[in-house]
Amino acid sequence: MKKILCLVVMFLFVTIAGCSRNSGNGIQVKGSDTMVNLVQAWAEEFDKENPGENISVTGGGSGTGISAFISHSCDIISASRKMTPEEVSLAVKNGITPKEYVVALDGIVVVVNPKNSIGKLTMDQLRDIFIGKIKNWEEVGGKNKNIVLLSREINSGTHVFFKEHVIRKGNPTGPEEFTSSCLLLPSSQAIADEVSQNPDAIGYYGMGYISKNQKIIAVAKNKGSAYIEPSIETVRKNIYPISRPLFLYTKIDAKESIKKFIDFAFSKMGQEIVKKTDFVPIVTIETVKK
Repeated sequence: MKKILCLVVMFLFVTIAGCSRNSGNGIQVKGSDTMVNLVQAWAEEFDKENPGENISVTGGGSGTGISAFISHSCDIISASRKMTPEEVSLAVKNGITPKEYVVALDGIVVVVNPKNSIGKLTMDQLRDIFIGKIKNWEEVGGKNKNIVLLSREINSGTHVFFKEHVIRKGNPTGPEEFTSSCLLLPSSQAIADEVSQNPDAIGYYGMGYISKNQKIIAVAKNKGSAYIEPSIETVRKNIYPISRPLFLYTKIDAKESIKKFIDFAFSKMGQEIVKKTDFVPIVTIETVKK
């Protein structure tokens, strides 16, 4: 019922906003908060080589970008999750055939305050923490303190991916949800800031937000597996348990300037920017064409 309601709301949004078309000036990129710094860095370098293209980059969440794209309000989606079949169908009904590009890789980083003694957790422990089954740090070997849960908001692709792959154990249609006591924050930076200030907090974000002000949790697939931290190597080899691709979406018949921007993201410089912003290039940079 929730899924149907969400689709109805999105359809109404598209119907109302469908008349609000792009003015045709410049390139509008909207979507993932995780990717906003990466895409902004791409835009800045691209503009140096292609002055006057006027690329505008905004975040707000993957879901926000997808809704804007479907309603013809942006040219490119940046997304930390795939478009769903329902979203693709809605886009097609509105005259848009999306084209998907995997432009980088990422690991969802689980973080706690540096004062927290916990340094590793299994996927099952993470699941039990975020559904509210485990409520106290003492239950996983820490101090006798209540756990403060932090999550991205529901329009975030990172929120969706974490729910599907951690809380629902890879089953997108599972019934499990974040516990109601989980605080939903508007950005990855907000989670980073709160974790750095709160010794009892735990949260998650993309690798681009890693900071010395938070402590990274090593994650194991199960109790008998090795505990792995997110890194370029562990994400590229897909041995870090919460690894994922990052996407750009355009219309299949996108204008030439948009195609040039996509090509730039895949170029040697574009993939070097991926690495500089602490994400994982999709291939070894040395093999990418200039």
